Amino acid sequence: MARSRQYYSSHDESISPTSLRSREWEGPSRWTEYLGPEMAATMSSRSSKNTGSDGHVHSSGGSSKALNIQWVVQMIEVAEGLMAKMYRLNQILDFPDPVGHVFSEAFWKAGVFPNHPRICILLSRKFPEHFSKLQLERVDKFALDGLHGSAELHLQSLEPWIQLLLDLMAFREQALRLILDLSSTVITLLPHQNSLILHAFMDLFCAFVRVNLFSEKMPRKMMLQVYNLLHALSRNDRDCDFYHRLVQFIDSFDPPLKGLQEDLNFVSPRIGEVLEAVGPSIFLSADTRKLRNEGFLSPYHPRYPDILTNSAHPMRAQDLANVTSYREWVLLGYLVCPNELLRVTSIDIAMVVLKENLVVTLFRDEYILLHEDYQLYVLPHVLESKKMAKSGRTKQKEADLEYSVAKQVEKMIGEVHEQALQSCDAIHRERRILLKQEIGRMVIFFTDQPSLLAPNIQMVFSALALAQSEVLWYFQHAGVASSKSKIGRVIPVDIDPNDPTIGFLLDGMDRLCCLVRKYIAAVRGYALSYLSSSAGRIRYLLSTPGIVALDLDPTLKGLFQQIVQHLENIPKPQGENVSAITCDLSEFRKDWLSILMIVTSSRSSINIRHLEKATVSTGKEGLLSEGNAAYNWSRCVDELESQLSKHGSLKKLYFYHQHLTAVFRNTMFGPEGRPQHCCAWLSVASSFPECASLIIPEEVTKIGRDAVLYVESLIESIMGGLEGLINILDSEGGFGALESQLLPEQAAAYLNNASRVTIPSVKSPRLAGGFPLPGHESYPESHNSVKMLEAAIQRLTNLCSVLNDMEPICVLNHVFVLREYMRECILGNFKRRFLATLKIENDLQRPSVLESLIRRHMSVVHLAEQHVSMDLTQGVREILLTESFSGPVSSLHSFEKTDTEQQQNNGSAIEVVCNWYMDNIIKDVSSAGILFAPRHKFFKSTRPVGGYFAESVTDLRELQAFVRVFGGYGVDKLDRMMKVHTAALVNCIDTSLRSNRELIEAVAASMHSGDRVERDASIRQILDLDTVIGFCIEAGQALAFDQLLAEASGSVLEDDAPLIHSLLYGVAKHVPEEIPEKKEVRRIKGVANSISVIDDHDSEWVRSILEEVGGASDNSWSLLPYLFSSFMTSNIWNTVGFNIDTGGFSNNIHCLARCINAVVAGSEYVRLERGYLQNQSLSNSDSGENIDPEFQTRVSAEANIKSAMLIYVKFAAAIVLDSWNESNRSHLVAKLIFLDQLCEISPYLPRSSLESHVPYSILRSIYSQYYSNSPSTPLSIPSPSPHHHSSPSPKQSRGGDSTPQRGSGSGSSAMDSGYFKGSSSSSYPAHGHHHHLYDPENLRNIENKNRGSSRRSGPLDYSSSRKARHSERGSGSNSTGPSPLPRFAVSRSGPISYKQ
Repeated sequence: MARSRQYYSSHDESISPTSLRSREWEGPSRWTEYLGPEMAATMSSRSSKNTGSDGHVHSSGGSSKALNIQWVVQMIEVAEGLMAKMYRLNQILDFPDPVGHVFSEAFWKAGVFPNHPRICILLSRKFPEHFSKLQLERVDKFALDGLHGSAELHLQSLEPWIQLLLDLMAFREQALRLILDLSSTVITLLPHQNSLILHAFMDLFCAFVRVNLFSEKMPRKMMLQVYNLLHALSRNDRDCDFYHRLVQFIDSFDPPLKGLQEDLNFVSPRIGEVLEAVGPSIFLSADTRKLRNEGFLSPYHPRYPDILTNSAHPMRAQDLANVTSYREWVLLGYLVCPNELLRVTSIDIAMVVLKENLVVTLFRDEYILLHEDYQLYVLPHVLESKKMAKSGRTKQKEADLEYSVAKQVEKMIGEVHEQALQSCDAIHRERRILLKQEIGRMVIFFTDQPSLLAPNIQMVFSALALAQSEVLWYFQHAGVASSKSKIGRVIPVDIDPNDPTIGFLLDGMDRLCCLVRKYIAAVRGYALSYLSSSAGRIRYLLSTPGIVALDLDPTLKGLFQQIVQHLENIPKPQGENVSAITCDLSEFRKDWLSILMIVTSSRSSINIRHLEKATVSTGKEGLLSEGNAAYNWSRCVDELESQLSKHGSLKKLYFYHQHLTAVFRNTMFGPEGRPQHCCAWLSVASSFPECASLIIPEEVTKIGRDAVLYVESLIESIMGGLEGLINILDSEGGFGALESQLLPEQAAAYLNNASRVTIPSVKSPRLAGGFPLPGHESYPESHNSVKMLEAAIQRLTNLCSVLNDMEPICVLNHVFVLREYMRECILGNFKRRFLATLKIENDLQRPSVLESLIRRHMSVVHLAEQHVSMDLTQGVREILLTESFSGPVSSLHSFEKTDTEQQQNNGSAIEVVCNWYMDNIIKDVSSAGILFAPRHKFFKSTRPVGGYFAESVTDLRELQAFVRVFGGYGVDKLDRMMKVHTAALVNCIDTSLRSNRELIEAVAASMHSGDRVERDASIRQILDLDTVIGFCIEAGQALAFDQLLAEASGSVLEDDAPLIHSLLYGVAKHVPEEIPEKKEVRRIKGVANSISVIDDHDSEWVRSILEEVGGASDNSWSLLPYLFSSFMTSNIWNTVGFNIDTGGFSNNIHCLARCINAVVAGSEYVRLERGYLQNQSLSNSDSGENIDPEFQTRVSAEANIKSAMLIYVKFAAAIVLDSWNESNRSHLVAKLIFLDQLCEISPYLPRSSLESHVPYSILRSIYSQYYSNSPSTPLSIPSPSPHHHSSPSPKQSRGGDSTPQRGSGSGSSAMDSGYFKGSSSSSYPAHGHHHHLYDPENLRNIENKNRGSSRRSGPLDYSSSRKARHSERGSGSNSTGPSPLPRFAVSRSGPISYKQ
């Protein structure tokens, strides 16, 4: 072919019709381009052999007939190649409509035709007129001039397609000659006598019809006319040599059916005989009731279940595998041979097939509308026959019969179109249901009885072929619009896109093919055994008297002897070594076809009838029947895979893959869908590349790419369905409905309601409040929900099991492992849902709710994990880890800090949560009035922070849930963010100390000298004192929150890993106390402090901050107590109020006490450590002391801290008492309570430290005044604050009531709002002994004893003498007013004053 292309492309003037004609009749070698390499090599070798045997007449005759059958197979292959080229041309030209002369914009831009539509379309419309008669210069002079300059270029682009026209013309002549030869020489073409030759003949017949019908979809007229015009323009107005022959060829096939009916008129009677012969099989395939009742597709007899192998209709059951071909023969046969419809028996055959189909597929997804063509090209012949019969041109009796038959055919053609439109889908749906049931039973039976698969392999092929036909029919007819000639309008065919039977058929075919491949050795062994036994039977038949009397000629006798030798030389299967046997029986099949061609030829002296008569007297199968059976079984030995592909392959679905995807999505997760069918839908793609034609190399790439995209699209749908099932279960209507529990208040309401209603009239699973009771899913109204839940669980487990066990899908060089896709889907879905539930309506989800949602989702994951061989839980843990760690994963176990810019983009979840806590709790950017409640150990807010009050997200249980979700890395992240924030606040303190150093020194001097005027003047000059106080309060909030976080971490660790918690507790207790501390010791103490097993959490935390940022680096930090003392002069105290229920102040000033204690202690440790290092570097002599220097430095540090704290308490009390007067006394009580709280918080101050400056009788009076008020109304100090918050908020009282309460003053409204638990009788929980790593007996016994005894008592538990004195002074006074200060005014002790 390449040679011929080159020949025509040279444009040599020596081209002649003679050379073209000689090339057309070169024989088989002419079609090398259209054949595969194997078939081309076979044909060339056979051609050479045949040429060398011309001298022997019998041999030549026999091999010539054998060669004819090979030529038939070759021409069928050539037809496929021609249609592939025409299909490719139509693709390039954007599928034009040459009949209607409709061409798209892409048609002209494809580069095949010149982009001059007016000239090209005119040439096409005026075909077959010569261009010289059309006066083209008047049509488009400019375009014609342009063609003169580019004629050669356009000629080159059109040459390959002109060559295709020449090939079509040559194919027509050669194929017609072959059809005529077979039709005139083969004596019988009946399926039960000569099925092999029949199928070859009819396949060639149908291929010839398809090629010519398909050629109409190619712009043949325009192609030839434009080419001839270009040729004339470049060759001095000379037509191309083959122009007139191609014009005649195209004109004779315009329309194609006219030429086909004329060409095939001579074989029409033989076609009619064949179609009548296959009628019974077609009727059987259309009778679904008979197929079901008589068990044609069952491996056991339906009426006699004890008979396992179906021997009722073995040949008819096998013949069902060819029914698809039979239907095609009928549709095309009567279309091109319309006279055969006038047979009496043909009407029913044609009607059955026409009623089931609307289109005839020509090639791939190209088709013609069946009924329209029958009405246009068949009906006129019938009417003409009817007219002739009516006019009496033939004998009267025959005329009446012919007229009656023609009238019936006319009626049938007129009515069957309407019937097909209405009933074809229902007919095929019923057939699909039958095949679904039969194939399902077949799979179950052969899975249970695999030994019976081999004897019934032909029946399996029949079932596969029928299912293949039904699936292809469904997609071929989907989207077809058929026009009714009488009405003149287009009617779309109603094909249900949600038909679930398609999935069942695909799954059944896939499982049947897998069974055959699994037991392929058994099938081959059975076939080999059959062939071995048939050798003896054939030898016996050849030796019968009838055969001997026939006196076979040497050629035929030699072929029979070769057949027997082939069969006798077959290796015997030995035990389980069948799979190792390699046996090529292709020569056996070729020799048998040679025998068939000889004995079925009318020119042979011995024909098929002679052989049948000679062997039928034996009472056994005839010789040809035995040979045909051996031929079929031989294909189960070395061509079983090709047989399986022929009957079970769905590669043609590639051309409908978009609709295939749509049907999959509609049916897979529908009510009748089955998750296990997804394997079959995916495995179909493996065969898609087989659709590519070898003569069009680019098709392999395109089809392979489309197949990969199809698989990816289906996998996306499957994984979307998997996610949907998981999300259905992980919802409030899924597992969430099974987790519903009554809250205590709901249970109380239910009991109250039940006690009031003694005899309920209606039993309902819901209360009047609307919340469900436990067990509500058992009520009848919840039955559907439970069924839905069970169905979702069943589908999820089935789908996971199927995806886990599915073999990898291979498409070209792409391998899809569904297990990995499933793993990524489940884990990706978990991550997406985790991040989605993290925030609700732009607000943070409560950690406890988030934890419960994660646990619910994990229950679904664990359910799926039971059916897969993967550790999904580990994957979920990895996701939680990556979302909890914000640095590079490689730094997970390294303790060095990483640069923020080098961090990977992970940890997004912990970033969101930590930023929310920092912004809304620590920094209070939304001004929600965040207050720390020391008594309840949570933060509260005066209004919701987002969707919750602060106590809902800072409670210890919520923080424990946070720790369980995000683990230690999440805690470290939040701790690190608070340290960074606190470091900035501490830096502000350092800046204030440096900038105000002289003033603070003056304040310190005046305090020591007792110069009140100088002290107040210096304090007033300190810059931004209120700002520094605000920073310190914010730092105290961070300290309080970190303390809660550490307690939550310790609690979780103690619950989940008690040994690790015990280890850290023990190590922290016995770790060496040295200054400076080693790096390892600091790290251990940091870990221990993060789980709150170190006594002084705050000072250790601040100490680590100062060490990291290098704070407290100069002597100005020695003035820290004096700076803190000056805070007592701030105006911030004027708006403060104390709330006994929370144990704190209304403006969070109590957090200042934590900050003062922690900053003083931490700075002293850091300063002492730095001083020790400096002294150690300067001094080279030993101290010589008996006391351990490490212990000495630790004791000195604690002594310095205690001294600094005592200084602060002393001078703060002095400032408080000095500033009190009758006109301004509202701040006095708050300041005294603040100092008392500081003494309680600080482990370095004895509780009695304040008593030397403020008598405890006063403090006791203050607390007594608070606690003697109504339990439901906590007192606060009224103040003339301009910031008045009047919105009331309900508050839970100590007794458990939920009565709304208001504060008694302007400061109390901001202080009291929120929800609180019931309070105990004391303001603070009792503290035990503080644990210290070192507790030297000689130095600290007395201090620790005093501290322990005072801590056990609590703030209201004093000595009996104090109680007695207090009762004497205040026995007659039980004021419940808003302020206790009037008591102090009338006290016998007189005005309160402080003297240094």
